[in-house]
Amino acid sequence: MIRSEDIRDRLRDIDEYLLNKYKESKKTEKRDWRTYEQQLTKRIKGAICNLEPLINEATNIKIYRGPGRPPDLDIKQSVTILLIKELIGKSNRSMASMLDLFSLLSGIDVDYKKVERLYSNYDVSLAIYNLHMLILKEKGVKKISACGDGTGYALSIKKHYASETQKRKDKAKEYSGTKAFVYSFRLMDLDSKMYVASGMSLKSEKEAFDRAMEMLKHIDVEIDSIRLDKYYSLPSYVDRFEKAKVYVIPKKNATLNGSWKWKDTMEEFVNDTMNYLGEYFLRNNSESGFSADKRWFGWKVGQIRNDRIGTALICTGVWHNLMNLYTD
Repeated sequence: MIRSEDIRDRLRDIDEYLLNKYKESKKTEKRDWRTYEQQLTKRIKGAICNLEPLINEATNIKIYRGPGRPPDLDIKQSVTILLIKELIGKSNRSMASMLDLFSLLSGIDVDYKKVERLYSNYDVSLAIYNLHMLILKEKGVKKISACGDGTGYALSIKKHYASETQKRKDKAKEYSGTKAFVYSFRLMDLDSKMYVASGMSLKSEKEAFDRAMEMLKHIDVEIDSIRLDKYYSLPSYVDRFEKAKVYVIPKKNATLNGSWKWKDTMEEFVNDTMNYLGEYFLRNNSESGFSADKRWFGWKVGQIRNDRIGTALICTGVWHNLMNLYTD
């Protein structure tokens, strides 16, 4: 059995030489940006071409309404408008791949207030959730090796989350005292690169994580292994994944105090460090996913109300999954 001192000794070894040794063992290939752009364009076009049948299935729900004026938009039109708005809200580059998209919106004439209200429409939120589930089912996402991470989106142009993270480090994951950021946590399937569950919070990344875990309970997906950053390197977080293997780098003051699952995790970290690091650093897929999302959809959320902020982030996640649906 290892001791708490063994954990700290191994952390020093990582700082002094093991991390460099691990990096040297990994070959890094230079990205061919022309090929990357071609593949990206192909993914966007594939997402758009396959969007309508998925929306048709996701919106095939019965809605019972009371007396009053019927809505100007049906549920399919509403979902389509929101998804298109989130896709084209920032980038001109994306327009090149969207020439056949607007045929879905023929005959629609509404003002911006009606579009704004769609973000807080419960029926629309339900249909988007259905769409998320259909995409996972279509891809065959069931038992997964996963990674999880959080990021922040600015609610004001005055603050940028990446810059704030550099200044405040882990403190940037908590409420800053002003409504400057919305925190988003997403669990990703490493094989398909799809987001499985997500959560958002205006308070902290921890609260966003809790909401993602709550969403996971209602999805027919089993986690076989999970990789998380140091912020979640505590026995309480490791225990929440029950039978799944958890890969975290312990904090400098880590001990063996905790459950047997925590002790087993730390024993593997100490005794099989290089292979453990190889699994742990697959977590970088989360950072790559966030980076791609922000390049396409921007680092700022253009909504103000909490429920509408959440809907905007869910739409971003749906597009991310659509772009990975028909990739090899």
